[in-house]
Amino acid sequence: MSSVATIQTARSKVARRSTESRREARNFWIYVSPWIFGFLTFVLGPMIYSLYLSLTDSPLGSLGDFVGVANYVEVFGDDLFHIAVRNTAYYAVVSVPLQLVLAFFLATLLNKRIPAIGVFRTIFYLPSVIAGISTVLLWSWIFNANYGLVNYLLSLVGIDGPNWLSDERYAIPAIIIMSLHGVGGAMLIFLAALQDVPSELYESAQLDGAGRAQQLFRITLPMVSPTIFFNLILGIIGALQVFTQPYIFGQLNQNLGRNRGMYVYVQYLFDAGFRYYRAGYGSAIAWILFAFTLVISLIIMRTSNSWVYYSDGGRD
Repeated sequence: MSSVATIQTARSKVARRSTESRREARNFWIYVSPWIFGFLTFVLGPMIYSLYLSLTDSPLGSLGDFVGVANYVEVFGDDLFHIAVRNTAYYAVVSVPLQLVLAFFLATLLNKRIPAIGVFRTIFYLPSVIAGISTVLLWSWIFNANYGLVNYLLSLVGIDGPNWLSDERYAIPAIIIMSLHGVGGAMLIFLAALQDVPSELYESAQLDGAGRAQQLFRITLPMVSPTIFFNLILGIIGALQVFTQPYIFGQLNQNLGRNRGMYVYVQYLFDAGFRYYRAGYGSAIAWILFAFTLVISLIIMRTSNSWVYYSDGGRD
């Protein structure tokens, strides 16, 4: 009888566990269902619809005829496409490394034990949370050719400043300089990574006679390389999607004509979809940007095996 009771007890435990597992599974799907609904409705659904639109000649607000890859062929043959790609690539290649270096430098300075260090961290982070349009309006005054702060400072050393927002040679450099004021987010991430580096490593290096440069390249940079990788990916994605600065600058200088020197890729997409009401053509432009961003990100992820180190001594 004792063996029968033992079997019945085991069966009851299995049944209870099975009931609890089903309850946990049901609760899981109940809890994640709002996210699933939102993802399907606001992310995956619009992406699939946009992919379909890119294969049609649909105007904005209605469906058109299926045209296959004609939109993509037209995009690659458009001179504006090449101008936008060149300007965007110029901005990304220059601005992203500068932002990473500046953010790391500021994080290094702010990783000190000095009085009121929290105030300094807040001051350097604050510009990154200011609304984009108001910031662009401020910088449009700074870069003004007649009474701007930049040209005034250049005049003090005998340099005749250029017309930053109208001269095609200086439009992208102006946007790059402006982008450097918003490195506060990357700076905080670097700061967190620097504070996570064990101090024992620096103490051992000092005992071995390592200088500051050796400590930087042999300890600090390898230890924060995952953070560099993270900020690099986010920086490239953000740079390829730059829009607010050149668009607002262009609106403020309409009387000077369209400056092709600051005509970037997302503005090309915006014009196609919302100025000329070509939803299908604009969707094709958007998918080309998505594919290019994906390829760049995958290349960086593949090459990260050789330079991204983790705390366990391994690599990605």
